[in-house]
Amino acid sequence: MDWIRFIDIMGLVLGILYLWLEYHANIWLWAVSVIMPIVHGYLYFEKGLYADFGMEFYYVAIAIYGYWCWRYGKKNDKGEKDLPITHYTRKHIVTSTVTWLVLWAGIYWVLISFTDSRVPILDSLTTSLSAVAMWALAKKYVEQWLLWLVVDAVCCGLYIYKGIPFTAGLYGFYTVIAVLGYYKWLRLMHNAESTQHA
Repeated sequence: MDWIRFIDIMGLVLGILYLWLEYHANIWLWAVSVIMPIVHGYLYFEKGLYADFGMEFYYVAIAIYGYWCWRYGKKNDKGEKDLPITHYTRKHIVTSTVTWLVLWAGIYWVLISFTDSRVPILDSLTTSLSAVAMWALAKKYVEQWLLWLVVDAVCCGLYIYKGIPFTAGLYGFYTVIAVLGYYKWLRLMHNAESTQHA
């Protein structure tokens, strides 16, 4: 087995563990979020996915921020120990959309100006939307799953094209789990709200 294939498989295993933890809204997902970018960063750099590679540095930083938010962020009046799952506000939708579009344009410009990327539109699209989705995950907004649904579906096709089949398969799996995760988090949120009002 060659080294790239091994790294691809290792990323698959870490990705499944991360996804299981995210699905269950388990704070340990942030620990995996520090390790996984190292593995994927190497893979993306080797395959010329430079925006995805650069994104891995952001993932490490947002993992630290996400852990802090989930552990020490704003709690409700009932003294819950965990940050509650909530919905995006209208203000956050507008801010996130503008941030995503600015990031997309900026990353696209960097890719076409300074790299030999053969997929600058899709690489910058998924990278910029991932940045917003990770922030939404750190804030525990249920809609983060919808953002990941788009990212995962596009990445699945992109990674098939770039010849990293295990990572492509992982993102295909992520696409399905994004739908299931969205409904799971809605249930968790409604259950927590029902308990609060009981």
